[in-house]
Amino acid sequence: MRSIKRQTTDNLNIDWHAFYRNVFALIIPMALQNLINVGVTAVDVMMLGRVGEKVLSGSSLAGQIQFIMMLIFFGITSGATVLTAQYWGKKDIRTIEKILGMGLTISLAIAVIFMTLALTIPGPLMRIFTSDPEVIAEGVKYLRIVGISYLFIAVTQVYLNIMRSIERVMIATFVYFMSLVVNAIMNAILIFGLLGFPALGIQGAAIGTLCARMTETLIVLIYAHFMNQDVKIRPRFMIQIDRVLAKDYLIYAMPVVLNEMMWGLGVSANTAVIGHLGSAAVASNSVAQVARQLAQVVVFGIANATAVYLGKTIGERKFDYAKAYAKRFIRLALIMGCCGACVILICAPIANTFLVLSPEAKEYLYMMFGVMSYFVIAQAVNTTLVVGVFRSGGDTRFGLILDVSTMWGFSILLGAVAAFFLHASVPVVYILLMSDELVKLPLTLKRYRSYKWLKDVTRNNLEI
Repeated sequence: MRSIKRQTTDNLNIDWHAFYRNVFALIIPMALQNLINVGVTAVDVMMLGRVGEKVLSGSSLAGQIQFIMMLIFFGITSGATVLTAQYWGKKDIRTIEKILGMGLTISLAIAVIFMTLALTIPGPLMRIFTSDPEVIAEGVKYLRIVGISYLFIAVTQVYLNIMRSIERVMIATFVYFMSLVVNAIMNAILIFGLLGFPALGIQGAAIGTLCARMTETLIVLIYAHFMNQDVKIRPRFMIQIDRVLAKDYLIYAMPVVLNEMMWGLGVSANTAVIGHLGSAAVASNSVAQVARQLAQVVVFGIANATAVYLGKTIGERKFDYAKAYAKRFIRLALIMGCCGACVILICAPIANTFLVLSPEAKEYLYMMFGVMSYFVIAQAVNTTLVVGVFRSGGDTRFGLILDVSTMWGFSILLGAVAAFFLHASVPVVYILLMSDELVKLPLTLKRYRSYKWLKDVTRNNLEI
């Protein structure tokens, strides 16, 4: 087996040292970006966790509205990455600018819808996730302020994600770092009433988030106008749409958008089920989710780097190289998934010591961290395959079918039945809700070995 592997590498003339050097040049900034984004969430959780359990639960559940919207944006940009990464391999800059314009137009339209809902009907939105009147009241306060930030998120997320697909990753790291600094400072001042300001609690957290999002967008616009001389934001491409390119975009992007929506709605459905199990379960889950995100920062960096690197390689029509690279990315994901599991187990006692939680919530937290420790290993491999490997070659429908069947047809269904009909305990419900990644694993590995994902989806001579 070793001799075969060595022979294959020699035939392709792969310099694996150069490969890892180039890959980690993508992974490390992306991992830092993910870590910073988790840090923004963690700042809210830690500071609001010091205020009280109801406040923490309110902000966590209100954040589900933004979470769903962000997943739609991620779907829009991930679908765009299928095209932009491959066109980047062909150095077709004009087509990438057209894709950027379409992405911004769609994302701004979606942001307006979500902002309108958050500002006009925050109460009904909160009641989707919980029946606790105190938690609903806190969530309403949060949504009525943070909803304005959705417009700024639309611009920032789409632009920075498309910049990633053309290997411009450092700007996003800087933008998100500045966002974290602004959010942490404003949160501390406004939540606790420092420097003579009134203590606003959850409203202070919302204002801090809004200020951070405005800062992000300002930096992005300055960078796009003055510093990025390769790919520009051209308003005419936001209005004047290339029909052929739009058709390709819909073919490859829409399954990703629907995939992310169904996955996001599935995660929100999980949160809604847990929300009806009491504020102790909600508070513990909000902390467990932050720990999961922390443990997965490098994994998501690997998945995004996989999409960019393999997409560029496929665009250059180096299919054998793409196969060899994909195998290495999967190995990296598995290793980092195991590391993430260790991080979660280490964080459990630290979180329980720091946060002001009831004895019941602390008991749930240990259980949830235990479940997350094996969940993240399976998710690491699945995410790298679905988001990275499959999408890099235009295989976007498989992920949609996979998530609908395993989440909605299995884990959510069983979890809801256990919670609302069988009245099972919180640990039983939680384990069922978090079972989908284990079910996905053999299916994604089988798809990977079929190589049905390996396709060049670009066109030549696209002109408006």
